[in-house]
Amino acid sequence: MEYIYSVLILIGIYTIMASSFNLIIGFGGLISIAHPIFFALAAYASALLNLRLGVPIPLAIVLGALFSAGMSVMLSLPSLRVSGDYLLIASIGFQLGFVEVIKNIDFAGAASGLTGIESLFSGPFRSLGFTVTILVIAAAVVWLVHWLTHGEYGRAIHAMRDDEECFASLGRNAMAIKITIFAVGSGLAGLAGALYAHYFQFLSPEQFGIIQSALILTMVVVGGMGTTAGPVVGALLLTALPQVITFLNLPPSIMAPLQGMLYTGLVLVFLFVRPAGLVGKKLRQ
Repeated sequence: MEYIYSVLILIGIYTIMASSFNLIIGFGGLISIAHPIFFALAAYASALLNLRLGVPIPLAIVLGALFSAGMSVMLSLPSLRVSGDYLLIASIGFQLGFVEVIKNIDFAGAASGLTGIESLFSGPFRSLGFTVTILVIAAAVVWLVHWLTHGEYGRAIHAMRDDEECFASLGRNAMAIKITIFAVGSGLAGLAGALYAHYFQFLSPEQFGIIQSALILTMVVVGGMGTTAGPVVGALLLTALPQVITFLNLPPSIMAPLQGMLYTGLVLVFLFVRPAGLVGKKLRQ
């Protein structure tokens, strides 16, 4: 039963990650691969606030998510002012740089990882409590993304994504919408990261590398970019698939490259064969 709880928790966490990334890349049209880093920033921030300063876990989780949102503004503001393509370049550098920096910070565990993180829940019903909490939060995040991307503000997002010059000519501030979308999406990724830290109680820099970026992108593309339900379908499928692969009992030297090839292959197949993803064009906005 504990294994089932862990898989459900991962599905909930990846649903939050994929839905928030879809807000950025699918609805907003902003190209970035640094989403796992905002996940990591909040995870480390929440864990360290609780471990080093004694901040209560619920408050530490909220502060961690806000920290990720704030850091996203620092990344996106200078990048988006030059060109949208610079956000991709900046996100790559930010991701690679963060992983290397965290490996050399002793109070954050350095390369060996941060251990001894306190759990949000304790007792015999710890896993059940986490499962219910994360699934409820994941459902709330999906609803929030749907609410943001529909209605008047959603129409502004779609117009900005489809034709930014025309949108700006109408007197609308495209930059403000881009930064808002990026900050909200990154903050939600941070929320997922903080919850992850206080469930698995261990963080390591290797958990937030390029493979994680490929995984989140694959979830969005396979499920259906620019749809509400697509990331949920992608998170469910791409969380369950690695669990099946683990039963092959392959050595780690083969398992990691196999997963990377799988994610990259699925993205390429769906981009060429079914660009709308599994959800299909009917749900695209």
